[in-house]
Amino acid sequence: MDEEYDVVVLGTGLTECILSGLLSVEGKKVLHIDRNDYYGGDSASLNLTQLYRKFRQDQSPPAELGRDRDYAVDLVPKFIIASGELTKILVHTDVTRYLEFKQIAGSFVYRDGKISKVPSTEMEAVRSPLMGLFEKRRAKKFFEFLQGWKDEDPATHQGINLDKDTMKSVYEKFGLEPGTQDFIGHAMALYLDDDYIDKPARPAYERIVLYTSSMARYGKSPYIYPLYGLGELPQSFARLSAIYGGTYMLDKQIDEIVTDADGKFVGVRSGSETVKAKHVIGDPSYFGAGKEGGKLRVVEEGKVVRAICILKHPIPGTEDSDSVQIIIPQNQVNRRNDIYIAMVSSTHNVCAKDVYVAIVSTIVETDRPEQEIAPGLQLLGPIYDKFVSVTPLYTPTADGKADGIFITRSYDATSHFETVVEDVQDVWKRVIGKDLVLKKREVEVEQ
Repeated sequence: MDEEYDVVVLGTGLTECILSGLLSVEGKKVLHIDRNDYYGGDSASLNLTQLYRKFRQDQSPPAELGRDRDYAVDLVPKFIIASGELTKILVHTDVTRYLEFKQIAGSFVYRDGKISKVPSTEMEAVRSPLMGLFEKRRAKKFFEFLQGWKDEDPATHQGINLDKDTMKSVYEKFGLEPGTQDFIGHAMALYLDDDYIDKPARPAYERIVLYTSSMARYGKSPYIYPLYGLGELPQSFARLSAIYGGTYMLDKQIDEIVTDADGKFVGVRSGSETVKAKHVIGDPSYFGAGKEGGKLRVVEEGKVVRAICILKHPIPGTEDSDSVQIIIPQNQVNRRNDIYIAMVSSTHNVCAKDVYVAIVSTIVETDRPEQEIAPGLQLLGPIYDKFVSVTPLYTPTADGKADGIFITRSYDATSHFETVVEDVQDVWKRVIGKDLVLKKREVEVEQ
């Protein structure tokens, strides 16, 4: 370990693995270390034994759940939005060749006590119970306006300025009912709360267009998901890093982040060995997250509660779909933040046949987090077993430019990876000093 590196990366979560992969491709000498003996950090997928060990140390998994190796249960429930930024990175880096994807069968939204499918075709929209006849006409005009918008052609603007007018005023212009606004803002623009409504409309416009273009890409739903679980994603970027000379060490404790007299990063120490590097990138758990004392490098910005539920049946009311997303908009259950349900099954090679894994999550608002996800748990039908976690969300206190210490953010409560990619782009810009531009590179393969 006594060589010098350009960058040491701590933790093999998805954010860190994308960065180490991209930095290796850029020609940087990268050493990637994780204290665990498996890849993925907080974004890992665990087999049955690992899952029970993590949540119930003294209990082994019931035999009737089947074989250990049939399971890859995600700790963080996220899907890949088909036309989103993560897809671009996967394609540009050619990491797709290590992965196989399957689409998520449907996206649903909770409204007035029941769940309805988010329409994925014109026909489904006409039949959808989410809106009455006249409201459907108004909504059609709204979507035609969004699809027809061209920045350079004022004739398409209908008197609206996306950079000045609030989303609220755009909704009002088209006469959309509160229930429809809820559905568009939360089930399509995928906002977690309603703060967006009083802000300029452009980001919401971009999110809705991203959703509709992702929906159009494969039909059924806007999401895709890797076979064998999300833990495949960090491993695939780790392979990319290794092809370009990156070095990996798993099961290696990190005892100290070594800095000089001015507080600048020098290296990391594990036992009696210290490895030197110009920069360090890592997840919050390596920089004092949740520990008292020492230098405060990360602060807690809230908590996410997640319940991993093992079911023996599909979720009722979802047309027996083998995989779904269900969004419970906050207004429907008198909350500030939405509740998400993500479900996958043996179709995605993440559990045994006839088993379904549903994860219910939200941002914690009270001192009784498990009660907050009750509206989501109630939609699942009988639950065979459940594992509840409350995870703090950490964010770095400094940008790292002064001391060479670049800390990534915790995985948030959103249902997709767009915020993870924003963090990757942000850290990249701070480390390298310029925007991340994805170049398509050919990788030579030995015959």
